[in-house]
Amino acid sequence: MNGSASTRLLAPLAAFALTAGAFPLSAQLGSRPAEQWAITLESGRRMEALEINQVVSEIGLHPGDMVAEIGAGTGIFSVALARAVSPGGRVLAEEIDEGFLPMIADKAAQANMTNIQPVLGKFEDPKLPRGDIDVAFFHDVLHHIADRGPYLQRTASYLKPGGRIVVVDYDKNLPGNPHANQPEMLISPEEVDGWMQAAGLRLTRRVEMFQDKFYVIYAKQD
Repeated sequence: MNGSASTRLLAPLAAFALTAGAFPLSAQLGSRPAEQWAITLESGRRMEALEINQVVSEIGLHPGDMVAEIGAGTGIFSVALARAVSPGGRVLAEEIDEGFLPMIADKAAQANMTNIQPVLGKFEDPKLPRGDIDVAFFHDVLHHIADRGPYLQRTASYLKPGGRIVVVDYDKNLPGNPHANQPEMLISPEEVDGWMQAAGLRLTRRVEMFQDKFYVIYAKQD
């Protein structure tokens, strides 16, 4: 391969490494730049199936609650979460791709919500700015995390006593999983239960809403 051809091939990879914060590509499964993800995340077909208001309602949030939205993406759930904890509450909309943070801020501004704070996390740690979280919310995110057990333990360390972790994700045991041909991105409720127990949390509720996903709520044991 000549020098110019090699340069053409390496340039896109270098750009992607910068976008990903120079972390190994394997650190986040199915990684893509924020601009590409935004198209997928906000497609009309996907948005119709999310049941955003019902998902948020089932959490049982209260005014004044502190919510960490892990892997907030473009902020699709951020506004609904922020409304549920108003007045007095706050949403820490965490993402590892800095490109999402302006998108989250734009959504907050458009909805006139001042209680949404974009947070830049890392692959191995959400890097939340406070340790009194009432609820950590994962929506279609956990299957993208490579080291799920340790990551959930780090997340649990930010919860207040009795704080909860909410997970909505595709169930590998059910048909219709979009990652059926990507075994590294398949998870089950049983696996989540094991990771949560190791992190010091217990199952408090299972919500039946979707045909292809599971919705579980865990609480931190005192």
